[in-house]
Amino acid sequence: MTETTVSNDTTGTHVLDKEELRVLVAEILDLDAAEVTDEAHFVDDLDVDSLMALEITVRLEREYAVKMAESELVAITSLQGTYELLDSKLREKGAAA
Repeated sequence: MTETTVSNDTTGTHVLDKEELRVLVAEILDLDAAEVTDEAHFVDDLDVDSLMALEITVRLEREYAVKMAESELVAITSLQGTYELLDSKLREKGAAA
């Protein structure tokens, strides 16, 4: 299992590493990280089915200690969308801490 990190920048807010996220998603999908481009659509370009999409969500919640509402899952269609959602969740979590 890939170990992910979320670091704090000088302002104290959480910084999400997109390359680590790319590697994690690639690992879940059993793909080379180079195939998981920022804009590659998970379903259309990477052949992600509903079970793999669920696995992505579960792993993200576990790895980054966040909870995603069902309404937010529509953002998890590409690495960029996933990154933006997760970054937002981590910033909310950091602001609440």
